[in-house]
Amino acid sequence: MSHVWSEVIATSFATFFVIIDPLGLTPVFLALTSHMPERARRGTALSAVALSFAVLLIFALFGKAVLAFLGITLPAFRIAGGILLFVMALEMLFERRSARRKKNAEEATHETGAESGGGDDLWVFPLGIPLIAGPGAITSVILLMGAHAGRPAEQALVIAVLAFVLLLALAMFLLVVKFDHLISETATRAISRILGMILAALAVQFVLTGLKTAGFALTS
Repeated sequence: MSHVWSEVIATSFATFFVIIDPLGLTPVFLALTSHMPERARRGTALSAVALSFAVLLIFALFGKAVLAFLGITLPAFRIAGGILLFVMALEMLFERRSARRKKNAEEATHETGAESGGGDDLWVFPLGIPLIAGPGAITSVILLMGAHAGRPAEQALVIAVLAFVLLLALAMFLLVVKFDHLISETATRAISRILGMILAALAVQFVLTGLKTAGFALTS
């Protein structure tokens, strides 16, 4: 039981929570939906989370098969994914991630507003994809599912943890619709930096695991 908790549930939760980053997504959600009435904002939040879960579930179930079709080994993907996650961690530590998300939110608002007249498809782009189900989340779910290959019960737990983190994001979206004036930008930045440190350590572990699986001898 301790093995399942530490190597499956805790690791999956830490990875998904840091990568999906509900705290960091909350101000972006507010910025994107600021022009909408409360009911429309709730619907946008529900739709975006449902879409992102569907996308990530597809990659969780078939991501390894796609990699095999492309001739990419899992160790190579672990190393590349770890490097990608480490870059994202650096962005969080130096507050570049928040700036990039705000820029994407502003650009998306203008684009969708110009194309559809009201931005009713914000739940698809950029909220659902790529802000929630982005490259980092897709990479993480493939890596975590691959780490527990051949153990359906543990893979089911990974998917359950993913769903739980997405539900947390949804809960935060729905809460800030009513209490957006209580969110402190300074507190959000501080938490983002702490999560960045955790993500950096997880990214290095992904790289080390990929090297070890590929046959490179690593001393402890």
